[in-house]
Amino acid sequence: MSEPMQTSGLIRRRGMMLILSSPSGAGKSTITRDLLLDKGLNLALSISVTTRPRRSSEVDGIHYNFRTKQEFERLRSSDDLLEWAEVHGNFYGTPRSPVETELAKGHDVIFDIDWQGTQQVLKKAPKDVVTIFILPPSMIELRARLERRAEDAPDVIGKRLENAKNEIARWRMYDYIVVNDDLQRALGEVKAILIAERVRRTRSQDAIEAYVDRLLY
Repeated sequence: MSEPMQTSGLIRRRGMMLILSSPSGAGKSTITRDLLLDKGLNLALSISVTTRPRRSSEVDGIHYNFRTKQEFERLRSSDDLLEWAEVHGNFYGTPRSPVETELAKGHDVIFDIDWQGTQQVLKKAPKDVVTIFILPPSMIELRARLERRAEDAPDVIGKRLENAKNEIARWRMYDYIVVNDDLQRALGEVKAILIAERVRRTRSQDAIEAYVDRLLY
């Protein structure tokens, strides 16, 4: 395990992976974006790799790291993916190496992934992970949000709502639950979780012991 690095104050710590999950329309992506825009939080974003073709509006290395199927399979076979999934014939995954580099520097990395990806990451790095599930205030409001986005046909929205019920049923798998009935309040709760987890004793045990020894002796 890499040595924890200085992140704030006088105590050094290793970074953590902050995972946000939610059903489509509950606000996970918006909260993730706002957290990254807050430069005081100093968060890094985990950028997934994918084998699907790049859309004209996307930039390689910013939206995704676009790879061939052969390149993806090499990452998977060498165990350099924290999590991966196949969606509609395309592969998506989270490379381990860039995340590990950030954690070793003491930087926290935010993940925008579903419950299945969350379980894979937890199996590979349980001590480095904090998980948050974002709930909508009601299924009626969730439908209204999906309809306001005007991105999907009614039958697609229906499928998303059915999927949402399956995802919401997994809420017990997460460390924290935040209800997004008000975006600013929900964002504030996620920030509070992040700040509290940064000073959790177990994340800096050795560094705290060394610091206390210097204080007392």
